[in-house]
Amino acid sequence: MTVAAAKKMTFEEFLSYDDGTDTLYELENGELIPMPSESDINQRIAMFLVTCFLQLGIPSYQLRMKAEVAVHSRQVGVRLPDLVVYSEELAKVMQGATRSIILMDMPPPLLVVEVVSPNQENRDYRYKRSEYAARGIAEYWIVDPIAQKVTVLEWVEGFYDERVYQGESAIVSSIFANLQLTAAKVLQG
Repeated sequence: MTVAAAKKMTFEEFLSYDDGTDTLYELENGELIPMPSESDINQRIAMFLVTCFLQLGIPSYQLRMKAEVAVHSRQVGVRLPDLVVYSEELAKVMQGATRSIILMDMPPPLLVVEVVSPNQENRDYRYKRSEYAARGIAEYWIVDPIAQKVTVLEWVEGFYDERVYQGESAIVSSIFANLQLTAAKVLQG
């Protein structure tokens, strides 16, 4: 669903947009896309991953839920991943920010995680994949409770190499060497 608009919204207009509601939006090719409320399983998965990353020693100031990430598609847009892990450098840049938006001139996050919602598969598997790769984001995880799999995309020379995990297969991450998670554990949240 998109919000009807007479003309395409610019990135600058998006930054100052306020419709007076608590609705969160992505900006895709000049169109506002309202983000639906998260399902219980999607919230549980995101919180479970936050807990796991904290146990790995990732400091809380590097973890964000629903941080906005500016991306290039046909024009500058904004994505709203379920979970973002900042690099130390990005965390320093974001310190004191009045809005949790990672602009194009900022360092990319280390990791973005999208938990797939019904009817959002194309956006998570196709569009966001190319946008996050263009940003140079080291890893992009697609956690799909519908298809019961976790896809880990590792950024290599401008493109993502893909590994798919299901059931009790251990997830391998190039940025979290001590990760001890299976797809099943992540999917049950």
